[in-house]
Amino acid sequence: MSAPVIQLQDLGKRYRLGEHHGEGTDLRESMARLAARLRGRPAPVRSELWSLRHVSLDVFEGEAVGIVGSNGAGKSTLLKIISSITAPTEGSSRTRGRIGSLLEVGTGFHRELTGRENTFLNGAILGMSRREVARRMDEIVEFAGLQAFMDTPVKRYSSGMYLRLGFAIAAHLEANILLVDEVLAVGDSDFQRRCLGKMSEIGQSGRTVVFISHNMEAVARLCGRAVWLDKGQVRSVGPTSDVIGEYTRSSAGNAAALVLERDHTRQAQVISLAVVDADGQPLSVLNTWTESYIQVIVAVGAPTPGLDVGVQVHTAGGLNLLDEYILEQKAVDLSGTGTYRLRMSLPAVLPPGEYTLGAWLGTSYEVLERHEHAVSFIVEGSDGGSPKRLIRLGLPWTAAKRELPPG
Repeated sequence: MSAPVIQLQDLGKRYRLGEHHGEGTDLRESMARLAARLRGRPAPVRSELWSLRHVSLDVFEGEAVGIVGSNGAGKSTLLKIISSITAPTEGSSRTRGRIGSLLEVGTGFHRELTGRENTFLNGAILGMSRREVARRMDEIVEFAGLQAFMDTPVKRYSSGMYLRLGFAIAAHLEANILLVDEVLAVGDSDFQRRCLGKMSEIGQSGRTVVFISHNMEAVARLCGRAVWLDKGQVRSVGPTSDVIGEYTRSSAGNAAALVLERDHTRQAQVISLAVVDADGQPLSVLNTWTESYIQVIVAVGAPTPGLDVGVQVHTAGGLNLLDEYILEQKAVDLSGTGTYRLRMSLPAVLPPGEYTLGAWLGTSYEVLERHEHAVSFIVEGSDGGSPKRLIRLGLPWTAAKRELPPG
């Protein structure tokens, strides 16, 4: 087997919480700290956080590797170390070849420069000559769909436009390794499909893709191997379907319902998610003939135009079976303040097996919150079999609203 293009050995990254990263560089602050010590004031207590610990991994040329895990697991920190944005505290990270990275929307963009100028700037950062970037410019512009805005300063771009240009640059410039963090959640469905298609094309061309996503279906489609990070450590490495199955079962646990305390400072918030019966009681075990509903309760504390709620049902192996959004049915306008109880009939076509339920809250340009695999339930019945494709039935939603109490 050839040498790995990414080689991580006993990698660790430590952060000191409460530490001033510019300590010693500001004369005023240095004098204030010296005066405090002379007066006998105790130094502030600083704790340590290991974002990554003892991570070892080899990635080979032409591989597409998915990295899964909950928020705070260390996924983004890992990609930042691989791309040399930050240095590890211990261990080593070695790469062979040019790296193209899309770690967050607009990474490396200068807000005052135009989209075209930022394309040349990003190319230079990746080690490309101006001639090489100019040769790929038409492909980049066409993929991003920003023909009318390439000579506009990117500070006037929406987050979606940032994303489209950033991904187009990273995917089309001649990098051997493409690192992609969870940024596709901001794009529309058509752009997400094109991005996944492009990443698949890159992998088939012999280049390497490392992909972070909460979308288990996308990881399963794109990646032959996956890594599950949990609290900064590698819990599992192996075939994608096996790793996703372990992760989703662990994430869901045995929760029959997700109930969150309302935060009055939040613009909008999911405060409850469950599979319920006709009386609103949470269900953890369903029969194929049971009448059941997906119920989401949302608190809207401030007017939010275009607010949308979506629910997703996954198999234990991570396959997305159901992906429905309230605005598709135009059942209710969520833009006004209040508490909304949303229900959708759960299709009886789900075959027996283990499932997880998640919810998404946001607008067309902003993700407010995402609850992946938050609730688990089991469908019992005499029929076996495993579902093979996404079910999009246009299921009807119903909604009820009550005013929020003051405070």
